[in-house]
Amino acid sequence: MKQFARETRESILMAADQIRANKTRSFLTALGVIIGIVSITMMGTAISGIDAGFERSLSMLGYDVLYVQKSSWSTMGEWWRYRNRPDLKTAYSGQINRIITDTPDSQLELAVPQMSTYMASASYRDRNLQQVFALGTNADYLRTASGDLAAGRFFMPHEAKSADMVCVVGDDIASGLFPNEYPVGRQIRLKNQKFRVIGVFRKQGKFLGLFSFDNQIIMPLKAFKKVYGSQKYVTMRVKIREEAGIADAREELQGIMRRIRRLPPGKPDDFSINEQQAFKAQIDPIKNGIAIAGLFITGMSLFVGAIGIMNITFVSVRERTREIGLRKALGARRRTILMQFLIESVMICLVGGAIGLATSLLITTGIEKLVPDFPLEVSMPLVMISLAVSVVTGVLSGLAPAVSASRLDPADALRYE
Repeated sequence: MKQFARETRESILMAADQIRANKTRSFLTALGVIIGIVSITMMGTAISGIDAGFERSLSMLGYDVLYVQKSSWSTMGEWWRYRNRPDLKTAYSGQINRIITDTPDSQLELAVPQMSTYMASASYRDRNLQQVFALGTNADYLRTASGDLAAGRFFMPHEAKSADMVCVVGDDIASGLFPNEYPVGRQIRLKNQKFRVIGVFRKQGKFLGLFSFDNQIIMPLKAFKKVYGSQKYVTMRVKIREEAGIADAREELQGIMRRIRRLPPGKPDDFSINEQQAFKAQIDPIKNGIAIAGLFITGMSLFVGAIGIMNITFVSVRERTREIGLRKALGARRRTILMQFLIESVMICLVGGAIGLATSLLITTGIEKLVPDFPLEVSMPLVMISLAVSVVTGVLSGLAPAVSASRLDPADALRYE
């Protein structure tokens, strides 16, 4: 065991000397491995980041909330299928709540209406924000939403009923209009109407890096209609009970909506019930596409890198044939010679793997600084997998040259010119 450890240490030192003596050749030899490791690391980082960002985004939608809308999230591009559907009405939420109350074993808990527009603008003194998301709803909104208040409060039922001009703003709105002031109690202007800010949401971030939950202003539904009219997009948020299953709750809600819409049996739904699972169905092909492309590039790079390392190792064996013959004549065993070249091949791959990991970390850091909302996440298991791939590539590419070196006849090797 001691002899094996000593031979291993000597092989590592000799391999390090060879790599230092031929830096340029070693780097070019490891280039394929570097590209392969960058590919596999960036692929894994992107997929892990997408998963993490996707889960954070889904938590904003709520795992226990169903959305009744005119169109479907899973086929959002097929607008022609939904354009002739009758619009939803905010009064449906009251009808849904009455049916829930009259159903003792209902899987549903609460329905909340909302109307919204993306084209709102907000101003305070000389500061103005464009393309603000304005939303009108009732006092039960927070029971179906994931956001918490950082300051102030949400509007009360009596404020919603009397159409008080009050609002709760997102973090971006608060920081944009009140960079040096406390927002609660200030009056902002929405389409020439004054609204008093009574609360500020805690920062939530963007949904899938696209829509910002911090760029919204929420107000009583009746106040919203006064300012933006009653022809805006209507959605119902329906919270399910904690013990209920999403499929059962969805089926019950579908039956309630068909009853409200008075749809006869056999007639297709003229509404859609959406949930966060619809986004999972759309994100999986993207992840699979990234994985397939990354694996293809990785496989090709590592294959080319392995062929390069094998060729260079064969060249190294020929260059050091006399050295191998001398070592064997002095008593070096086949195992020692095999280990020497195998370790050299593995070390080149490990150096390439380390450079690849460092390059990936630099790229990841750069992307995070340039695009802070783009989800990227480097995990320790991914680093270990990358290093393991480097070692396996080194073993496979160096095995044949190492075996050929260990089988050289000492006398023939000493006569080699």
